[in-house]
Amino acid sequence: MNRVLLPLPLLCAAVPLAAQDLYRMPAGKIETRWASPENPGAEKGAGAKENGGRKGRPFIQIPAGSEAVLAEARGTSGTVRRIWLSFGERTPRILRGLRIQMYWDDAKTPAVDAPIGDFFGHMQGRMAPFESALFSSPEGRSFVCTAPMPFRRSMRIVVRNESGRDVPGLYYDVDFTAGDPHPEDILYFHAYFRRENPTTLQKDYEFLPLVRGRGRYLGVFFGVTADQKKYSFTWWGEGEVKIYLDGDREFPTLAGTGTEDYIGTAWGQGRFDHLYQGCHLADSEKMQFSFYRLHVPDPVYFYQDIRATIQQIGYLNPRWMGLVHQLGTKLYRAGSGLVERGPLEEGLFERQDDWSSVAYFYLNRPENGLPPLPPAEDRLRGVE
Repeated sequence: MNRVLLPLPLLCAAVPLAAQDLYRMPAGKIETRWASPENPGAEKGAGAKENGGRKGRPFIQIPAGSEAVLAEARGTSGTVRRIWLSFGERTPRILRGLRIQMYWDDAKTPAVDAPIGDFFGHMQGRMAPFESALFSSPEGRSFVCTAPMPFRRSMRIVVRNESGRDVPGLYYDVDFTAGDPHPEDILYFHAYFRRENPTTLQKDYEFLPLVRGRGRYLGVFFGVTADQKKYSFTWWGEGEVKIYLDGDREFPTLAGTGTEDYIGTAWGQGRFDHLYQGCHLADSEKMQFSFYRLHVPDPVYFYQDIRATIQQIGYLNPRWMGLVHQLGTKLYRAGSGLVERGPLEEGLFERQDDWSSVAYFYLNRPENGLPPLPPAEDRLRGVE
C-alpha cells in the first residue's frame, strides 16, 4: 500500500499519515469532545441544553478585566485539534487587548501567551482574510488554528480581557480528543509574542529569545509598520532571518537571504497566502505588512537550545532619494559600525521600524521560561 502525505499530518510524529487512517478506528478508546458555549465543560451528553436545545447559548460575555475558560480537561491525555472563535468588535484595542493563554499538564506558566489577534495571524490589530496549513481566516472575520496541541494529563485554554472594554459576545469551539496514547517523544505546543517599536539600529529583532530544551521550531507570523516619517516609501525588507541552534552564539547555523525570500517570494512583497508561506496584508499606502512562514515540509529541529532573529535593513533606490533627503533622515550603511550614507547614495541601509511577531514551536516540556507578555497598553501603543 502506497503511503500518501496529507496536508496536515500530526507534526509531532515522524511517520506520514496513511490515507486509510482516515477511515480506520484508532487503537484504544479516543473520545471526541467540543468545548463551546453550548457545552463549556465538553461533557458527554451535556450539549445544547438551554432554550429547549434551540440555540440557547451560542456565545459568552467577557466583561473588561475578567477572564473566561474556553476549554479544560483533567485526568486524561489528549490533543487539541482545532480552535475557532469570533467576536463582533474586531478593532485594534480588542485584537491586542484580548489575551489567550494555554496551559499543559498543570503547568504554572502558560505555554501560549499572546494577544488573541496576533496569535491567529491578525497582526498589528488588523484583520485580513487568508488560508494557511495551520491558521486561517476565511473572510477576515474569524480566528482558526488547526496546529495539533498534545497534552498528557491536562489542558486549560483561557481568554483574559485586558482591553478595557466589554466583549458582549465571544463565539468559539475548541475541538479536542481525549485518551490519546501519546508516546514519550511527544512535544508540547508553545507560542511567544514580542513587539519592538522602534527596533534598534544594527541590532537584529529577536522574535524567539533563547529557549533551552529539545524540540522543533514551527514557524512565525510577522507584523511590520514601516516608519514613513523617517524613510518615506523605501523598501524595508532586506533583512535576513538567522536561527541559532544548539550552542550557536556569535554566528547562526541557519541564515536566509532576505525578508521576502524567507516567505518564498522575491523582489518586493505583495499579497499572497499559500499553505506554508504568505503575505496576507500588504498595505503599501500605510506601509503595513503581515506575513508568515510555517516550517512543515522543512523541519527545524533543535536538541539543546534555539534562538531566532531577523535584521532590519532597507534599500534606498533613486526613486525615493530626493524625498528621503527632504525628510532629513540620517541613513547608515548596512554593515559593521554606523557609517553615514550620502543623501544620494543608492544601496542597503540600517533602519528602525515597528516590528511584532508570534513564534510557534514544540518543546519537550510544558513551560518555556520566556519573558511574560507585556501589558495591554504597551501592546497597543501606536497601533490604534
